[in-house]
Amino acid sequence: MNAEFYSLGAAEEVTGSKHVLEIDGQSYLIDCGAFQGSREEADRKNRDFGIAVDRIDSVILTHGHLDHCGLLPLLIKQGYRGNIYATPASRDIASLIMMDSANIQARDAKYLQSQAKKKGEKFNWTPLFTEQDAIQAVGQTIGVSYNRPMRIADSVSMEFYDAGHILGSAIASIKIKKGGEELNILATGDLGRKGKPIIRDPAIPETVPDYIILESTYGDRRHNSTDDALKKLAAIAKNTVEKKGKILIPSFAIERTQELVYYFHLLVDEGVIPEVPIFVDSPMATNATTIFQVHPECYDEEIKQAFIKHHKNPFGFNSLHFTSSVQESKALNDQKGPLIIISADGMCEAGRIQHHLIHNIQDPNTTIMTVGYMAENTLGRRIRNRESEVKIHGEWFKVKAQVEEINAFSAHADYLETLEWLKAVDTSRLKGIFLVHGEKKSQAFLKKFLEENGYPNVEIVKYGKTYEMN
Repeated sequence: MNAEFYSLGAAEEVTGSKHVLEIDGQSYLIDCGAFQGSREEADRKNRDFGIAVDRIDSVILTHGHLDHCGLLPLLIKQGYRGNIYATPASRDIASLIMMDSANIQARDAKYLQSQAKKKGEKFNWTPLFTEQDAIQAVGQTIGVSYNRPMRIADSVSMEFYDAGHILGSAIASIKIKKGGEELNILATGDLGRKGKPIIRDPAIPETVPDYIILESTYGDRRHNSTDDALKKLAAIAKNTVEKKGKILIPSFAIERTQELVYYFHLLVDEGVIPEVPIFVDSPMATNATTIFQVHPECYDEEIKQAFIKHHKNPFGFNSLHFTSSVQESKALNDQKGPLIIISADGMCEAGRIQHHLIHNIQDPNTTIMTVGYMAENTLGRRIRNRESEVKIHGEWFKVKAQVEEINAFSAHADYLETLEWLKAVDTSRLKGIFLVHGEKKSQAFLKKFLEENGYPNVEIVKYGKTYEMN
């Protein structure tokens, strides 16, 4: 058996996950994500796919975030007609994400064309893919529930375990049996954390792996405790009420938005904070919340009981409002505080959050609260770094708003949580760990940390470099 592994995305960087397993000449693609960063760099990287479509036997999708599923429609556009394997919840979330991406690209193309026409310039940018490509990608996706082994080739089987990252997220256990030889590989996708609301803790696979492909987003960081985060969230909310200001929360539409709504609900319910109008200003987040409601198989026990036994909806309460139209979104900028706006995009690179920032970033009574990972060279990272001035839609704005960061809401395991998960896995035959999906500094720290804790063969994966698995 000849087995090799290489990465075409999220190698020494975060976003754009595309990893390839080569088994005796057949290629299995693990995730097919879009790179997120500056527009020019992202467009260049996303168009350079890196592998011929006719070489791919199957695609394994670990979860529905854009940086893991966002180029599936481009794969389809280039002629891929094979199967895409994902959990049912991931299939539904990926459908939402891919369609939204197609819509954004179509709008961008229309806008850029009009701007070029005004300037008398030539316009040649085209979207990566269309809605039809996204629809076809969903049509080629086979839903595979957790803990249900699935044969995906004569000698290759796959099983999903709950990764505890977002709804439907999975650790992929890939087993190759050929000519009396056996090779077991675990690909974590994005590894979640224990004790998160709504979804279950990361599972411990029954597989005894030979190799682990491990994410490292927070490889050099520790998260605050949830109790500390709730206290900080309450303090920010109370301060906002006192000064009749606004809280802007750039948030990913899936998981983080529903989690924040849950926490605000909890604080109001317990009388810790007064009721403050909360607006979820993201059509995708509204649709994603509906997807949450139809996938109770992914809930932890507490949420499952709330839904099934008590018929309570932890995603909705009196002070919560979902905006749908552009007019409703614009009206929020004229509305007096106190109020809270949760809006996509999570890294501030697109979407309605940019318009709210334009109107509020120079107001000292506004608090911008970051609650998740901000990739390098994104507007969100520049705001989180408290740069004095940022550019939005081609104009410069002074950052006079207060900027707060709460990292306890991150859906990625930190380095201690990663080690705890690893220690629970049977690694008696482990030959190596491949680190992907992390910035260089984070990966260097995690490699050293894991080696100091009994995992000697840790490799930081380089883009395009081939690694043998035997």
